[in-house]
Amino acid sequence: MSFSVTSKIKLNLPLLKQLDKAQQTALRNTTDALLTQIKNSQVMPFDTGNLQNESTFADYANLAEGETKIVSSTPYARRLYFHPEYNFSREENIAAGGKWLAPWLKGGTRQNFRQKAFTRFYKQEAGL
Repeated sequence: MSFSVTSKIKLNLPLLKQLDKAQQTALRNTTDALLTQIKNSQVMPFDTGNLQNESTFADYANLAEGETKIVSSTPYARRLYFHPEYNFSREENIAAGGKWLAPWLKGGTRQNFRQKAFTRFYKQEAGL
């Protein structure tokens, strides 16, 4: 005994393109929201403000591939980040210290921020 099954799939390409665009916009907005939250949380070392305000930015070069980055481009950013034992001034940023991204990484107190923000932005952009 044999059975024959046929099926026809019709893709809604304009809708798929719209969802892809919504995904990219949501990722961009999530990255911007994360960067804003990091700055507003006052966790980055702050002397002149250069590291936080001019040299830390969102990089969207690989947005189409689903990747964004938050970059600190000063030569001293790595040294400050990986040495939390330094005596950071808290005159400007009350929570300044090393490893300032830790709360938003896995195991951190704000680890769910990125996923929740992306979901919210994606639903908004996709009209869901």
